[in-house]
Amino acid sequence: MQDRVSPLLLAWYDSHARDLPWRVPPGGGSADPYRVWLSEVMLQQTTTAAVAPYFRKFIDKWPDVEALAAAPEEEIMGEWAGLGYYSRARNLVACARAVAERGGFPRSERELRELPGLGAYTAAAVAAIAFGQRAVVVDANVERVVARLFAIDDPLPAARKAIRAAAETITPERRAGDFAQAMMDLGATICTARDPKCLLCPLADLCRARETGRQAELPVKPPRKPKPHRRGAAWWIERDGKVLLVTRPGKGMLGGMRALPDDGWSARRDGSGDPPMPGEWKNLGSVQHGFTHFTLELSVMALAGQASGPLPEGIWHEIGKLEDAGLPTLFAKAASRARERG
Repeated sequence: MQDRVSPLLLAWYDSHARDLPWRVPPGGGSADPYRVWLSEVMLQQTTTAAVAPYFRKFIDKWPDVEALAAAPEEEIMGEWAGLGYYSRARNLVACARAVAERGGFPRSERELRELPGLGAYTAAAVAAIAFGQRAVVVDANVERVVARLFAIDDPLPAARKAIRAAAETITPERRAGDFAQAMMDLGATICTARDPKCLLCPLADLCRARETGRQAELPVKPPRKPKPHRRGAAWWIERDGKVLLVTRPGKGMLGGMRALPDDGWSARRDGSGDPPMPGEWKNLGSVQHGFTHFTLELSVMALAGQASGPLPEGIWHEIGKLEDAGLPTLFAKAASRARERG
């Protein structure tokens, strides 16, 4: 089977490749490593549809890695706002500066792994797609395709070692980047998590899971654990048409982002409920937000009248221009609630 997979898949990819803003067409040669790296970082745990406008915005503003490396971190974090998983943005800044300092991206998978924030998958993807290196690229879509193709029925995450070993056996020496993207496209459009379209699949006749009608069952996922539910509060402090925004600590939830002051909630505990200073506080309602490992109910509290103590350190931002503040989604929701109810 192994020697038949790549010819069939590449022939399918030549006719069915998705048109994506960071991608070179099939057979079009190596892609710009900056665009490949930027897109792969953005695509981690995020859909293609959500990433595309952010990618275009970043490329327009910072067309190469040197431009991104020279940009203020706060500005980059602001442009990232709404894309989620903000540790990726912090790693993006660190990596851009490391690449600019060394004069460009390294070509080998091993050297790429040494850059800040580049794990096994991203390093392999850049090596294959940008530099044509043979690298085994396994994301969630590829994981699903390979588990079904080889009927690997060990539950995840234990199955990942066997999935990677199987992916190694079908990865070709030539057109490694096209093959990696073909596997991604197959998983995204044909070999989908639900209702796989086996009649359209170029590998259907080779698929061992399909032989036994088990394609929809694989890969076997562990049972989902219920997410804990946390509660916290955000404080809306308004003055002369402006609202007080703070910068969150560099490490931790939404690190380095602008936000409303809050009461110290985290993934592990509820917030204290204590306001940043004494005063009369009015409850404007609450907003709900889902993080990867927990959900949060955030009460929005507005200061009525004058503060009777020192204010938190921050900046005053025009309320009418909050869309330009780069607030993460949670605090954008809280600001919207304050403006509706205030």
